[in-house]
Amino acid sequence: MAIGFRQEGRIFTLDTKHTSYRMKVDEYGFLLHLYYGGRVYGNMDYLLTCYDRGFSGNPWDVGNDRTYSLDVLPQEYPVMGVGDFRNSALIVRNADGSDCCDLRYIGHEIKKGKYGLPGLPAVYDDSGEAQTLEITLGDKVSGMRVTLLYGVLEEADIITRSVILENRGNKGVTVEKAASACLDFVTGSFDMLSFYGRHTMERNLQREALRHGTYAIGSRRGTSSHQYNPAVILADRSATEDAGNCYGMLFVYSGNFLCEAERDQYDQTRLLMGLQSDVFHYTLEQGEKLTVPETILCYSDRGLGLLSARFHACIGEHLCRGKFRDAPRPVLLNSWEAAYFTFDGQTILKLAKSTAALGIDMIVMDDGWFGKREDDNSGLGDWQVNEKKLGCTLRELIDKVNSEGVKFGIWIEPEMVSEDSELYRKHPDWALRIPGREPVRGRNQLVLDFTRKDVRDYIFEQICGILDQGKIEYVKWDMNRSIVDVFSGETAQGKVTYQYVLGVYEFLERLLQRYPDILLEGCSGGGGRFDAGMLYYTPQIWCSDNTDALDRLRIQYGTSFFYPASTVCSHVSAVPNHQTGRSVSLHTRGVVAMAGAFGYELDPEKLTEEEKASVREQIRKYKGWEALIRRGSYYRLSDPFAAAYTAWMFVSKDRSRALLSVVMLEMHGNMTVSYVKLKGLDDTSVYRDTESGRRYYGADLMKAGLPMPVEQKEYPAYQIELIRET
Repeated sequence: MAIGFRQEGRIFTLDTKHTSYRMKVDEYGFLLHLYYGGRVYGNMDYLLTCYDRGFSGNPWDVGNDRTYSLDVLPQEYPVMGVGDFRNSALIVRNADGSDCCDLRYIGHEIKKGKYGLPGLPAVYDDSGEAQTLEITLGDKVSGMRVTLLYGVLEEADIITRSVILENRGNKGVTVEKAASACLDFVTGSFDMLSFYGRHTMERNLQREALRHGTYAIGSRRGTSSHQYNPAVILADRSATEDAGNCYGMLFVYSGNFLCEAERDQYDQTRLLMGLQSDVFHYTLEQGEKLTVPETILCYSDRGLGLLSARFHACIGEHLCRGKFRDAPRPVLLNSWEAAYFTFDGQTILKLAKSTAALGIDMIVMDDGWFGKREDDNSGLGDWQVNEKKLGCTLRELIDKVNSEGVKFGIWIEPEMVSEDSELYRKHPDWALRIPGREPVRGRNQLVLDFTRKDVRDYIFEQICGILDQGKIEYVKWDMNRSIVDVFSGETAQGKVTYQYVLGVYEFLERLLQRYPDILLEGCSGGGGRFDAGMLYYTPQIWCSDNTDALDRLRIQYGTSFFYPASTVCSHVSAVPNHQTGRSVSLHTRGVVAMAGAFGYELDPEKLTEEEKASVREQIRKYKGWEALIRRGSYYRLSDPFAAAYTAWMFVSKDRSRALLSVVMLEMHGNMTVSYVKLKGLDDTSVYRDTESGRRYYGADLMKAGLPMPVEQKEYPAYQIELIRET
């Protein structure tokens, strides 16, 4: 059994194939954390130590025993107000204004199957082999009841955590802070790996030693944000891609979050992941509940590469859902960088004809097809087709596109409203804004109050009215600003940002249930909401609005630490690039874009005949490799922030086939040769380079490496397909 309870010592045991998790209910009813790491077999309670610690408080229950303090002991769910002065997982403000919640063990239940979270995304397990542990804690004074949820996916080496808070008292309380996961380490010196960025430059890896004090990242923007991703890794300071202990936390949520890592006075480490405490004051009246979104935990004793592989498998097999989870993705051309707002029906049809001639599967009509939408100053919220602009109905346009042998997709931004729109003039109260204050604009638009069901219902009907007009097979869902005016006339303040995200999830779920055959792609100014929560609804996300090939190398590198290539939407764009002005060869742009769901962001009519031939060849190759890229094991072979080249590879599960991709980043006089060491191959098997015909043993390529050509040009790139022969 993956989950067990040993009555002697009141020890909880959670075991996956390669990892173990231990916790203990002590004699006072406190739930203490014991261990998380590689597979062990004992109780691990011997790790607990008690000494007289100066200025560390002692619970009343222990009498004059100064050696017992929650300020030092490792805990499963630390709270404020019981003598632990470190960062708390939970802060509850009681009706009398005090901040205290003394949680003690009440009981537990072990269940078959993985728990679900109503209204929230969560890891699932179709095999029925997963188990759930529910531990109930309570505060006898306030009546707060806290249920800790643990999901164990044994074969996947994944443990998930969530928390349900319930007020069973007779007075209201306010939750000021709530995390879903805490890990306490009594020993170890760690590096903290996080992923920072900005619009058009998301998820850059940052690694630094965790020193005394608190390292915190998070978002107050209403979304998970371009600035920080809700994913972190604690790693041994000596940990590499292939060696060392690594602990990962991934928050399954698309709104405000907070992650804190603290090294305390005794060199112990606490890692917390949960809801952002700023602009969050969640009042629970008698009988009300709050569910804290899920955190996925994973451990690797073989470095960052194995940790990533386990997260990739978890997301690909236990989080993404629907028809397109395991299906080939269409190669598409998006109209945005080809035409921006300046297009009509003939423009889209012309693009469709061009894409058909190149072998592209789908044309996507981006922003500008609805309402009074000639720029980004107006029209959002008016989800009626501008037939005057298109010169025909949407159905007629779709039929014309389909007649060229091309599929049709469309762009929407349902969460937003323009002040210059019929919707806003009719319903100004439907936008989030603070009474008596002028709103803060973002991209010249406001945010609709998606905490309100009547608002969601209206927009849902409008969007369905569009999607029912023809054979639309793809929808790009965008969200192009942060939330500043956190106020709703219908939703209690302090709950708005949380309820807003739940409203978005409810809308997405309804859309998926009604249109199960539509491929839904997430987007928020590119990668501003690239998170595990959205992937529960959208199996792929536009990785970044930055389509520059060299910048994408870094963006996609950081993304790869948690998210599989199947979730990364990446396109070849025109040069000079519209974000950076840089020119990179079409071949190199194609190599970079083939690290995910592949497509184009350009006007094919501006390509030369030679370039069109290259595009046809890119598509031919990609379709031959699509299953390998989507399903294969992904390996990072270099760090684009440090090396002279960026290299990565995909290897089939049976190790019979591999695709190596390399982009050279530096060129100097009398350039040195770069040797790329491969991974994931079978040592004693012979692999044939399908282009050159040359044969290599797997061990040779992995131990000595493969020399890259030295070419006197900027940013050359190489793709090498290897097939196992013996």
